[in-house]
Amino acid sequence: MSDYFRLTRTQTYSLVFALPLLLLYEAGAAWLSRTEENSLRNGADVLLRTLVAAGGIQGTGAFAGILLAIAAIVIFFERRRQKIPLRFRYFFGMAMESVVLALLFGLVVGTLTQWVLQGAGFTLAIQGNPMSALPLRDAVVLSLGAGIYEELAFRVILVGGLVGVFRASGLQRKRAGVFAAILAALLFSAFHYIGPYAYPLELDSFTFRLLAGLAFSALYMARGFGVAAWTHALYDVFLVIAGRG
Repeated sequence: MSDYFRLTRTQTYSLVFALPLLLLYEAGAAWLSRTEENSLRNGADVLLRTLVAAGGIQGTGAFAGILLAIAAIVIFFERRRQKIPLRFRYFFGMAMESVVLALLFGLVVGTLTQWVLQGAGFTLAIQGNPMSALPLRDAVVLSLGAGIYEELAFRVILVGGLVGVFRASGLQRKRAGVFAAILAALLFSAFHYIGPYAYPLELDSFTFRLLAGLAFSALYMARGFGVAAWTHALYDVFLVIAGRG
């Protein structure tokens, strides 16, 4: 098991494992754009594309190509530094790990949210999901996009960038990680109240997503981008399907 956890935390395993999620979302989004008048995309995806477009790079293919090129470069240089054998059973293990974590995620974070709110004298109200108004296929595609792009934006870029800034300011690694996770979680929660499918801003839901952001940051730091992205995507998909039951 130590070999499994060591190897699957590498960038090579993480990025290769995340690749099918990226392709599924992009294929789904492209399919929806051809079958519907309005092209639906995850908010974090739109945010990243807007930032990249400001640099003169536009188009779905170009953006996806940049992500794939960066991933290939990271894998190439990591495998030059160390020997990383690719074992199919480890990818299967990562998939099973993501499924279990996704199934446990809502229960764990929901319980923590209840404890926090009850300790402060509030109650946790169950809210409807704005995506429940969408057709199931649209909601599933957006859920896949949340996994790949929200983890990329809020964990890889934001948490990673903040850790670098805090470390450069002289903070120890652990403190830098904690401060980065808290700030990124605040922004992650606030992000869900922006846009056409935004949730109504309420204390209980904000607290839930704040704790969810902390949990995803901890998962990203402990298990890497791939497991965090798939866990996030599967949790959202399970939530969408359960809401239709």
